[in-house]
Amino acid sequence: MTWLRVPARAPALLLGLALAWVHAPASARTAFQARCEDTIGESVSAMTTRQNGYRVDNTFSYHGLTRLKGERAPGSYVLGLTRAESRVAIGVRGRMLRDPASGYECVAPHLEVNLTYLPIIVYVGREFAPGSCAYKEILAHELRHLKVYLDFLPGAEKTVSAALARRFQGKPLYALAGQARDLLQREIDTRWVPYIQNEMSKVERLQAAIDTPQEYARLGKVCAGEVQSLIRPAKRKNNT
Repeated sequence: MTWLRVPARAPALLLGLALAWVHAPASARTAFQARCEDTIGESVSAMTTRQNGYRVDNTFSYHGLTRLKGERAPGSYVLGLTRAESRVAIGVRGRMLRDPASGYECVAPHLEVNLTYLPIIVYVGREFAPGSCAYKEILAHELRHLKVYLDFLPGAEKTVSAALARRFQGKPLYALAGQARDLLQREIDTRWVPYIQNEMSKVERLQAAIDTPQEYARLGKVCAGEVQSLIRPAKRKNNT
């Protein structure tokens, strides 16, 4: 069982956004293009990821974990839960030049993208004593979810890095004077933040592949029925 929260999506990409940028022709450069490309540096995107570890929490009853999980199949209970929360931060800076003669400006953006998991919490219901057979089985299941989260982040970093490199190609961006910074921020907010959030959310499909009916059936029978024997009396109580 697993739960992932991603920050709310930014608004959808504005259809006219791409048209607002002025693309320099591939033919002979103007004097302004030469000045931009030769003096303000390349467009750069830098990716960093950070894992913040995990901790095991045994303070919730399985009733409490069931409520914490929220949506579930009728009559089902949550014995363990892995809860991860991701954060996406994008910083932007860069040099800019303006050409009064043409009325245009150029900017070489330096994007710094950070993908982070807050400390991941692995819950095991307090009915299951640490070290017991049932506890070990539930914890092992949740650690599979933990491994998926930890293994996913480097792959997401590579995917996003490649997409940013294709977009900016190390070259300055051109726009009408006074518009470049606003256009760049709008592109980040309406294109890149939703894109990265979508990439991060793909981990949910990998998590769902762990929580199969067969795996739940197996957990219900392990340890000579220890799990069922512990939760059956507790079903009459609604502890938190």
